[in-house]
Amino acid sequence: MGNRKPWAVARVGKQDHPAGMADSCCSSKSSELERLALRTDQRRVLVIVLVINALMFVVEFGAGLVAGSTALMADATDMLGDALVYGVSLYALSRSERWKAGAAMAKGLFILLLAVGIAINVIVKIRTGVPPSSTLMLAFGSLALIANLLCFRLLWRFRAQDVNMASTFECSRNDLISNVGVLVAAGAVALLHSPWPDILIGSAMAALFMRSSLRVIGDAMPHLRAA
Repeated sequence: MGNRKPWAVARVGKQDHPAGMADSCCSSKSSELERLALRTDQRRVLVIVLVINALMFVVEFGAGLVAGSTALMADATDMLGDALVYGVSLYALSRSERWKAGAAMAKGLFILLLAVGIAINVIVKIRTGVPPSSTLMLAFGSLALIANLLCFRLLWRFRAQDVNMASTFECSRNDLISNVGVLVAAGAVALLHSPWPDILIGSAMAALFMRSSLRVIGDAMPHLRAA
């Protein structure tokens, strides 16, 4: 022990140091790969739900026009809004936190615009007073519910990833509530032979979108300022 050379200790230190650096480097690369893999999964899911919502907008809005249903057209308009929202989410996915917060803000403002549009549609429906086709409402409302359940399932694991994905999940959750509202309205129209269930559900959907837009904007604002 007393004859151990000072340079031997130094050599041991030099041998250990690169290993420590390698461990740190590997750990960093592993974290980066996990982050990139997660973004790839997010992008794939967002593309899928974007396509589903775009197709369902065409189908459901056409059915709403034929059926004369405010609730069905409102739900279809929300589908279009979601398709645009998912497109914005895709654009912001690999960008900075400021971009993600800005995307969430844009989505909140767009949801607010949808709420205003649905409210205008409700006013027009009140003036005409023609009951919609409950059969078409039930058929296409059920189809939209299946599509939105699939989107909701795909987005579930990303619901708390960041402000961008959280606002996207908020849109998907609203879709499910809207779909249930359309089916309830269809059943009530069939029983009462009145346009008022359709009008009331359309009004409730407008209020839901208004509340959701304020929540998304409120969540995005501090992130936007911080970024």
